[in-house]
Amino acid sequence: MKFGYVTPQNWGVEDPQDVVDLAVRAEELGYDSVWVNHHILNVGYIYDRLQDRPYYDALTFLTWVAALTERVRLGTTVLVLPYLNPLVLAKSVATLDAMSGGRVTLGVGVGMLREENEALGSDFTTRGAYADESIEIMRELWMSEDPEYSGRFFEFGGNFKFSPKPAQNPLPILIGGMSRAAMRRSARLGDGWHPNSGSIEDMAAQAESLREMWRDEGRDPDDMQLVVRCELDVLDTASDNADTPMVGTPDQLAQAVSEYARLGVSEIVLGISTNDVDRIRRIQESFAEKVMPLVSG
Repeated sequence: MKFGYVTPQNWGVEDPQDVVDLAVRAEELGYDSVWVNHHILNVGYIYDRLQDRPYYDALTFLTWVAALTERVRLGTTVLVLPYLNPLVLAKSVATLDAMSGGRVTLGVGVGMLREENEALGSDFTTRGAYADESIEIMRELWMSEDPEYSGRFFEFGGNFKFSPKPAQNPLPILIGGMSRAAMRRSARLGDGWHPNSGSIEDMAAQAESLREMWRDEGRDPDDMQLVVRCELDVLDTASDNADTPMVGTPDQLAQAVSEYARLGVSEIVLGISTNDVDRIRRIQESFAEKVMPLVSG
């Protein structure tokens, strides 16, 4: 099992160096990946949490982390595709992958904040179709020597090149979201699924449904990357909250990791939802020191 760490760049931490230090520390502690969230505006539930405190840009922050690390993969959990031009995004992601030595894992989704969509000039009602087209366009730009595309929102081709290409071939794209539509998008267009976890039991049922969707698309579900995001807290006393499986004592967390592994989960991405930097550091270090040794090998 691999373990990722979600940085609090979306939690209003006033000093960006504090967030960067936590990301660098994750590599030092043996985490396999570092992840960032994505929104453009502090609106809706984001505003309720932050008001005017900082929500640092996802790819800019991840690029800074890439320059200060050597090993960890660099993940997005997730980029909201309807907010972004796919050709511009393909350029940014390919550049980051090339400059980091092939370390990017691109998690993408369709978003759920209508106010943010409308403020950015994006049609909330067509966001699923736009996301599908965006994924197809990025694949075309990254994989084809002479890219061309004709779709509902974009049309191009015949008279240009796209460079740089990503260092990875292919660069992995994970589909975020808990809906059936997101799961079907994973089967049609993604390299894997990146949900927020509820209970182990719910995840087991969803994983089996997802495998059937992959088979229906003529794809081998054994090729699927199942990367689950969970809330993390390492406690001294046992937790009885079955809907939050990565909260509890080290022994409880090790058991949850084993259960996820049996479901075919290849990586657990751990978020600590607070702007309390000291608390985040304690939990981050406690998991590395007390839980990782229990599940190594």
